[in-house]
Amino acid sequence: MAPGRLRERWLRQTADAGLRIALADGDDSRAVDAARHLAASGITPVLITSERGRAEDGIDVLDPRDPGPQVAAVVAEAVDAQARKRGLDRAEAAALAVDPLMVGVSSVRAGSADGCVAGASRASADVARAALRVVGMAPGRTTLSSSFLMALPDGRAFAYGDCAVVPEPDAEQLADIAMATADTFAALTGHIPVVALLSFSTKGSAEHSSIDVIRRALDRVRQVRPTLAIDGELQFDAAVVPHVADAKAPGSPAAGRSNVFIFPNLAAANIAYKITERLAGAEAYGPLFQGLAAPVNDLSRGCSAEDIYNISAITAVQAASGVQHAPEGGE
Repeated sequence: MAPGRLRERWLRQTADAGLRIALADGDDSRAVDAARHLAASGITPVLITSERGRAEDGIDVLDPRDPGPQVAAVVAEAVDAQARKRGLDRAEAAALAVDPLMVGVSSVRAGSADGCVAGASRASADVARAALRVVGMAPGRTTLSSSFLMALPDGRAFAYGDCAVVPEPDAEQLADIAMATADTFAALTGHIPVVALLSFSTKGSAEHSSIDVIRRALDRVRQVRPTLAIDGELQFDAAVVPHVADAKAPGSPAAGRSNVFIFPNLAAANIAYKITERLAGAEAYGPLFQGLAAPVNDLSRGCSAEDIYNISAITAVQAASGVQHAPEGGE
């Protein structure tokens, strides 16, 4: 599915749903441009900005200095918790209370927005911490992770996880990443996920402690999600090339046809998605956070207005589909 058709799909999925997506970088001209496109597409953007004049037809503004009683209550609770935990002084607490990122994620917790997109002017770690502190983890989820949706020029789409959050996942984390990434892929593409737990070994061709982690993760996923097509450990060629799969992993439920790739660590995943983007000409959508109680997604500080538009559309799909809080054990 070509990149443009993917966005068309996302917008169709959210048409007439009345979704509201908070844009925490509301003072950034890129966010303002993206907001205009979102409004034209039927999604209501909520710019977090003190410049009330940015409100236009279909675009709402939420002033971080006066966000309304419901959002203000969530902000106050979050700031108070951080003041106790981190020992913030009065000035630091006051600054945090009007931080657009804090207000943006609080608007989701308060129900004033269905999701939040942030990071055009903030580090990814800031966005992840704010999401965890305010929105929190979904019931049944224990791992905050991320994935990238990779759209190739030939129309194929794949999901890569985890490319941005967990440096060295243990078996339980790797299983969580696999299930969450499968759900993200299904929600965004409409295709049935087929998951490969990648390694330098295929089905016992090598032995190493990292491979033991993958095997334990596979056992965990099969216990929790028995109908999910998944296998490991698989080398990349065995995961995607049918005749290699026949030779290296005969009878595998995933080898030779995988569309969701779970990497053994953050280094491998991050390198792989950038190689795919730069050498294969793929469009990379992400990092998309997974496991939160409501959708919050990150942006690169070098993002374009179109990037913000695309990630906002994805965030709307996550909100509409409930993919963030899909219970373990469900398909």
